[in-house]
Amino acid sequence: MESLKVSFNEHERLIVDRLRVNIISYLRECDTRTVNTTQEHIQYPISEMREEIKYLLADFEKSTIKEKKEELNLKQAPLKVVRNSCIRLHYELFHLHVAIPKVLGKPELSFIASKRCLEKIQQSDIFIKEYFSNNVFTVNEKSVQNVKIPSDSDICSISAICALRDGQVLIADRVNKRVKLLNEQYQVVSHCGVIADIWDMCPITPSEVAVAVDDLGNTHEVQLITVIQSELVSGRKLQLQHRCRGIAHHQGDLFIASGTALFKYTVNGQLVGTLYEDQSTDDTGIIIVDSVIHPDNIRNMYRGFLDISE
Repeated sequence: MESLKVSFNEHERLIVDRLRVNIISYLRECDTRTVNTTQEHIQYPISEMREEIKYLLADFEKSTIKEKKEELNLKQAPLKVVRNSCIRLHYELFHLHVAIPKVLGKPELSFIASKRCLEKIQQSDIFIKEYFSNNVFTVNEKSVQNVKIPSDSDICSISAICALRDGQVLIADRVNKRVKLLNEQYQVVSHCGVIADIWDMCPITPSEVAVAVDDLGNTHEVQLITVIQSELVSGRKLQLQHRCRGIAHHQGDLFIASGTALFKYTVNGQLVGTLYEDQSTDDTGIIIVDSVIHPDNIRNMYRGFLDISE
């Protein structure tokens, strides 16, 4: 949608600029002479002609912009329908994913949940084939890499990934409680430990990331880690009074999901406010954290994922 807006705005600008150039060129011609408009050779001042042309140009500009906006709205309508359907299916599948483990050992409920889940998966497959048959992204290369290091006590469980501008990649190994730096060949060149499980990670500068660290007990913090000459260096810690299970950064602010709420913080750790809260289950406030990357859409994303009413 954003690309459509840009292209229409650019088109409008080019049309109007072209007209302005032509009119200005003509007016310069007219500045040195007068125009005979009747058989009696009545001379009209150039200023009157200039005002009339300006009026016509302004009227044309308004009508062109209106037409392009109407055309843009028509093109956006089906995209909005597809977006809302994606949000709805994501929401339904996520809650089934959360519900299925809770009914294990209960045959009847497990059967109902599994059947319901299968139906939603089939609906999602049909939807994807119908609307996303032409892939926007193409996988050019796929490979399996071993990012385990000798000091790891468990299998690697990657909970977050951040790509740096120089081609290096940061991965969060949740179970082993480490952030690992990979080179362009995806080999571990540096690592940095934290005190609890890593739930999420986001970049806050080209060389610094914020790591959501939480053990579901008493440890709830954001660990800042900087990349300096291919080495990971631990920085400040932001201590929180709630769980820290999702994190995103936008325009100098951190948006942190606790599992039941979404909070806004400054990068210095000062709480700005609570944006959303739902304590009906433990997982109501996890999946919405990525929506803050586009603040204009926050309210719509909340409503789509979490069924917030007006």
